[in-house]
Amino acid sequence: MNGDVSPPPLKRRRIEGSVVERTSTGIDEDEISIYSWNVNGIAPFVQRTITSFFQAGAVATEQSSKATKASLRDFLRRHKWPTLLFLQEVKINPDDATTIRAVQQAVKRQSNELLDSPDYEAHFCLPSDKYNARGFGRKIYGVCSIVRKDFAEQFVERIRSVSWDLEGRVLVVETKARGGVPKLAIINIYAVNGTDHPYKDPVTGEAVGSRHDRKLQVHALLQKECRELEAAGACVILAGDLNIARAPIDGFPNLRTFPKQHCLNRADFEARFLSPKKELLSVKKATAKEAGQKDDAASLEMLDTFRHLHPDQKSYTYYPRTRTFGESCDRVDLILISKKLGASLVRAGMLETISERGPSDHVPLYACLDFRDREVGSE
Repeated sequence: MNGDVSPPPLKRRRIEGSVVERTSTGIDEDEISIYSWNVNGIAPFVQRTITSFFQAGAVATEQSSKATKASLRDFLRRHKWPTLLFLQEVKINPDDATTIRAVQQAVKRQSNELLDSPDYEAHFCLPSDKYNARGFGRKIYGVCSIVRKDFAEQFVERIRSVSWDLEGRVLVVETKARGGVPKLAIINIYAVNGTDHPYKDPVTGEAVGSRHDRKLQVHALLQKECRELEAAGACVILAGDLNIARAPIDGFPNLRTFPKQHCLNRADFEARFLSPKKELLSVKKATAKEAGQKDDAASLEMLDTFRHLHPDQKSYTYYPRTRTFGESCDRVDLILISKKLGASLVRAGMLETISERGPSDHVPLYACLDFRDREVGSE
């Protein structure tokens, strides 16, 4: 026989009852997809510890049920292997190396997956503040940035925390410019929730204001960080739980307006990051003075990705588990981008279902940037 002989068809592997075809999952250098999710605790997403087998029956059953349903790897697969997945409020004790390793293992390519399935790596910023992050056995706050390994190896220059945060709230992924894609600084943020509880000096432990005061201070410090990154030639992406619902359309059935300090916090955030040509309020200037820095009245004029593409759509990210799903909800998780990236924004939304909320009280949100044939900085 002189004709070509076709090889036998590739075998297909089954993963959790479904057939997975061999498909190309190579990195798309021109597209970046970012998912963000306040998971309200990482425990349901990692394997059960040996002690969980000795818990009381009802509690153990509930926890094991959550553990079997919540899978970071399944989430990544279901959403077509995004470039980045940012998690907030992971609630990991900074000394808990076992849980950290479990999360890192949970996002890696599994032994029953095809070899061309993307691999991921997990990076953490966990609290080190000995006065303001001591509750719940130090299982409080914390962010985790999950990065596609091929993207990290080719384009990421460094992943770092910031000097002004000791509560485990900020992690910055810095990438290099390539082709039509500019240098990026992609920030995973779990912003402070403003309350009347005291905020203590992280060095002395002395009360120096309220959590509302600290929230405003973090706004000023984050704005300064973003401005410095832009001055260094980077376009900035802020993704996470900002603990701010921007406008009446972002709260159901109503936007929170009491106590009044929530309105001041909202106005402060809006003026610093989003509203064009607005002067900062006097409270912002006082906050900056307390932070020992010069305040800059100019807004960053960033774009709210979801609202930019869907100006009139009512959608939300916070769905408290104490209420029927959809009965009370707010859009407090945001993905903001430097104005120069506006022409590259192609998709943004949130996954508003009970199943996507999983064990959390927030649903995930996402934004996708496509740099093909788009000039950064063009309107």
